[in-house]
Amino acid sequence: MTVVIIDDHPLIRRGLNSLFSLSGSLKVLGEATNRREAMELLNAVKPDIAIVDLRLGEESGIELITEAIRVGIKSKFVILTSSTNEEDFKKAKEIGVAGYLLKEALPEELLHALQMIRKGRKYYDPTVLDLLMKAPTPLDEDGHIEQLTPKEMEILIELGKGHSNKEISKVLYITEFTVKKHVSQVFAKLGLADRTQAALYANAKGLVKYVVNS
Repeated sequence: MTVVIIDDHPLIRRGLNSLFSLSGSLKVLGEATNRREAMELLNAVKPDIAIVDLRLGEESGIELITEAIRVGIKSKFVILTSSTNEEDFKKAKEIGVAGYLLKEALPEELLHALQMIRKGRKYYDPTVLDLLMKAPTPLDEDGHIEQLTPKEMEILIELGKGHSNKEISKVLYITEFTVKKHVSQVFAKLGLADRTQAALYANAKGLVKYVVNS
């Protein structure tokens, strides 16, 4: 898997380079420190994943990603930031980033996130999700999660992993139609609007346990 690092902090770039070199599964194709350098790099090397700081000095990582997507760059984008601001996360999610991680994340968590993203899934830092879920919400009022059946709980956990109905049907050995029915029940019982909210809820409640391969 090929990556580029777009960050204006030399220590961060050096640390990521060392981590990826030791991983054995990631190849760094280049680095950039600002928007102009980043666009030139992305166009030149076309990496699988671009790791982008949310703030590149006086410039915006969000605006950089938006521009890259607009001009047709096919790389997947991962925000790596110190910000736990809700608006920053929402903006990143709205433009379709594949991941949002905090710089305080453990190295193995970052590597695991990149492997998930390579497989077509999304990864949002559990710390950010937890902060969002602690905001006042009807979900916390009546212990709704206790209303879920064991099968619905399994469905919620799979939603937390970002799995599609087809993937869930294979994991739980049930039909896609049955999965769809259970998903609807989970939404109704927890007062959730969509799969994204379900994933946020499952992760914030600590229901999803990932195993990182060594």
